[in-house]
Amino acid sequence: MKALRAMILGAVVCAPMTAPAQDTASAALPPMIITATRGAGISQLDAPFAVTALMSDSIRPGQRHVALDESLLLVPGLTAASRNNPAQDPRLSIRGFGARSAFGVRGVRILRDGMPLTLPDGQTPVDYISLESVRRVDVIRGAASALYGNASGGVIDLRTATPPLARFAGDLRQTFGSDEMRRTSMSAGGTVNPFTYQADVARFETDGFRVHARQRTTSGFARAGMTAGGTGYAVQFLGLDQPLAENPGAVTRRELETNPRIADAPSVRRDARKIVRQSQIGLSADRRTTAGESSAIIFAGRRSLYNPLTFGIVDIDRATAGASARMGRRVGPAQRITLGADYQRQSDGRRNFVTCADTVPIATPTTSCPRPGDERGSLTLDQREIVSGSGVFANDEISVGDRVRVTAGGRFDQIRFEVADHFITATNPDDSGDRTLRAITPMLGLLARGGSTSATYMNVSSAFETPTATELGNHPDGTAGINDDLRPQRSRTIEVGYRELGRGSLSYDVALFATKVRDELVSYEIPASNGRRYFRNAGRTTRRGAEVGVGAKVGMAALSAAYTWSDFVFDRFVTDSAVYNGNRIPGIPVHRWQASGLLGNTRRFFVIETEATSFAFADDANSIRAPGYAVVHTRAGLARLPAGLSITAGVQNVFDRRYAPSVIVNAARGKYFEPAPGRSFYLTLGIGKS
Repeated sequence: MKALRAMILGAVVCAPMTAPAQDTASAALPPMIITATRGAGISQLDAPFAVTALMSDSIRPGQRHVALDESLLLVPGLTAASRNNPAQDPRLSIRGFGARSAFGVRGVRILRDGMPLTLPDGQTPVDYISLESVRRVDVIRGAASALYGNASGGVIDLRTATPPLARFAGDLRQTFGSDEMRRTSMSAGGTVNPFTYQADVARFETDGFRVHARQRTTSGFARAGMTAGGTGYAVQFLGLDQPLAENPGAVTRRELETNPRIADAPSVRRDARKIVRQSQIGLSADRRTTAGESSAIIFAGRRSLYNPLTFGIVDIDRATAGASARMGRRVGPAQRITLGADYQRQSDGRRNFVTCADTVPIATPTTSCPRPGDERGSLTLDQREIVSGSGVFANDEISVGDRVRVTAGGRFDQIRFEVADHFITATNPDDSGDRTLRAITPMLGLLARGGSTSATYMNVSSAFETPTATELGNHPDGTAGINDDLRPQRSRTIEVGYRELGRGSLSYDVALFATKVRDELVSYEIPASNGRRYFRNAGRTTRRGAEVGVGAKVGMAALSAAYTWSDFVFDRFVTDSAVYNGNRIPGIPVHRWQASGLLGNTRRFFVIETEATSFAFADDANSIRAPGYAVVHTRAGLARLPAGLSITAGVQNVFDRRYAPSVIVNAARGKYFEPAPGRSFYLTLGIGKS
């Protein structure tokens, strides 16, 4: 390990400051066409809402492709906080939507090439997303994304790289890093007329920065396409095999400051972890003519999850399926109308068991742990949970002259939750039931072009978000079935913005918004829950914010920065025991700064990145503060070496700061903080097309 550190530090210090054969700055590119708008693909300049397009590995080359949060730096308004917990996905939030997430992603819809990865109940597991072939990420910030339906606090659409024109081009990379991190990835793509293909597979292993944080994961992605009769067809597959992902839990403030490597004792004692296998396949068709465009997609998937936790063992077998269709047509020279429909269904077979991991050495059987040596004890829940979601939407875009565009849209959604209880005894009544939630979410936008490179816009929009199936099923009183008292949250937003793209070497984007939320979903723990999360509604909240993104290119230097100001408060929030009116919404810092600098050309590069936040409250009472932090990462690389070789060396957390980018809101036992690794190193060797 010492030799590896010396090698990496030498490469970082000595590498000439030049860059890879990719785009060197988004500011120097023409405005990109955004396809995540549910209308026709339009230029960034013509979108009447806050939208960001990121070109993967362009102004930030040398990424490890380990987790989604790494790819989402420099998006104002978006917080991508790594939980540094192999059993938990990064916490992604846009304008605060998604910050309550206990696992997976909430409040933000995620797609891969237009195929939904978000479930109909609004939950998104992102552990199975492979990033090796992602070329572009489109991000819609805020409620203007409501045409996607449930949980549309924002949309993240991952777009696969265009396959090479050659019949075959491949890439092999091997990464070594601190804490016994090893990652091997292979990717390939090509064109064999009329077919194209793109595929990758990666194996990732680490012992983790913290105790009880080992991970073993294999993920893959494949996409094949062809064009026939003017219609483009594609089939794509995502797969994951994760036999080990340990859960170290969260720590107290004192533990964070004195020994951030330790794990939560109950998590270790009960061997908290997850084992996951998942696959998803989709088939899409896309046709574009001078009169308009139409598209359709069908998809299906399976996921198995074995998840020992501190309060029990969760075993889920999930089947998902869905379809969507969209058609857009021009109505005269200045108007375009888009109509569409979506349907999704998830069917979860859920069984919960008593955890006997900390009693395994005991040889005496008990009622709860009847099989000595088996961590899985008696059955406590056995039910089939079905969530189906259907929605229809319409969008009308009208051009007024050459510079003004008016957009009006709306969507109707119906989400149905059903529970069929299979565990009925004399002391455990039938908890079967159903609940249907409906919403109409309109949106109105106005955009005025100031010229060929600038635009001013405003919109008034709405969105809604249902509780997930898990959130509806967790009752603080210990009962089961669907919680009829937990309501969906609904929001209304007014947003204004200005963007300048491509004037010389400078681009920038400014957005201001105010959002009113009714029945905001709030997570919390109780001392006797052993880490289980429960949910309730806050009466009303207000979110005011400002977002600024800037990009500049001067010679061989490319600079990018993002700033987010978030003034989020409870207007009315009263529980049985407390009044939180006027308090700040926890888990979200008021200030967040991000910046990245690249110096280089097509052969060599040097990148430095920084992120800083102000403090954030960790509870509704605003009695606990999560400290702010400032960290710096850096990396350097050489590309186009003989035989197609490349090398990248990086240092994360250069100044070895102790900090927690992720905060568990309203945690019990003072366990609010999920520590980030200290100073760590990695080295990537590659051969092939990149």
